[in-house]
Amino acid sequence: MAGRAGRIQDAVAVVTGGASGIGEGTVRRFVAEGARVVIADLQQGPGAALADELGDGAIFVQTDVTSEQDVAGAIDRAVEEHGRLDIMFNNAGIVGAVGPIAQTSVDDWDRTVAILLRGVFLGVKHAARVMVPQRSGVIISTSSTAGVVGGLGPHAYTAAKHGVIGLTKSVANELAQHRIRVNAIAPGNTVTAMAAAASGSLDDMDKMSEMIAEGSPLGYAGFPEDIANAALFLASDESRYMSGHTMVVDAGQTASGLVPTPFHRARNGVLYEAGRRTRSTSSD
Repeated sequence: MAGRAGRIQDAVAVVTGGASGIGEGTVRRFVAEGARVVIADLQQGPGAALADELGDGAIFVQTDVTSEQDVAGAIDRAVEEHGRLDIMFNNAGIVGAVGPIAQTSVDDWDRTVAILLRGVFLGVKHAARVMVPQRSGVIISTSSTAGVVGGLGPHAYTAAKHGVIGLTKSVANELAQHRIRVNAIAPGNTVTAMAAAASGSLDDMDKMSEMIAEGSPLGYAGFPEDIANAALFLASDESRYMSGHTMVVDAGQTASGLVPTPFHRARNGVLYEAGRRTRSTSSD
């Protein structure tokens, strides 16, 4: 009996921030579902190792998402290798500038917005460059629950993640005529190295999982594979009638009103804890 084809069989994808966290989980899921993936990440060691592990299903291209040349190059590499681009997942991110607004430096603000919003803009821009002539394609960008409500993340992070949602809606309107779908994902607290570093639990992922589970309305933590499942749905034909949408994956946190702020002494909320620490530079 022939094996069942994957849900995105033979699709060509670029995943920024694909070497760790949500990006890594999505790369693994995409490859398992039949896609050929370009891992676009600044982290050369982990990115190259992941590509080696996944074999013919993935290649690594070192990419600084704030550099237009780098982002364009990663997309061009996908086209050179496979002849097309079907899925662009703009996922790379950091926690970035933290602390009270009056004490936030301009340099830290600009760096945060460059990675979290400029990087998404560049991915959308150059994906559109390739997809419009094809008259097909899917663009997905990682926002956050901090992009849906206030109080779930530091100021620059929150502003940039709101911007991702606005950009998603605006570009979805433009590109619909070319049969290109543009959506976003808003993850809630997720067990990743970025969240662990921000919360001071870098060497104890079990502790990180317990912290997130404690603040989850469902009583258990979310993991990269949970966000990868959402990305797979948005990348596949199962979501063929969806565009301009932001899919919230947060165990119902934003619906339940469990929204800690950076200035409120609540125990739940990993990004609240991040707001009291130095910034992290890990990928989403």
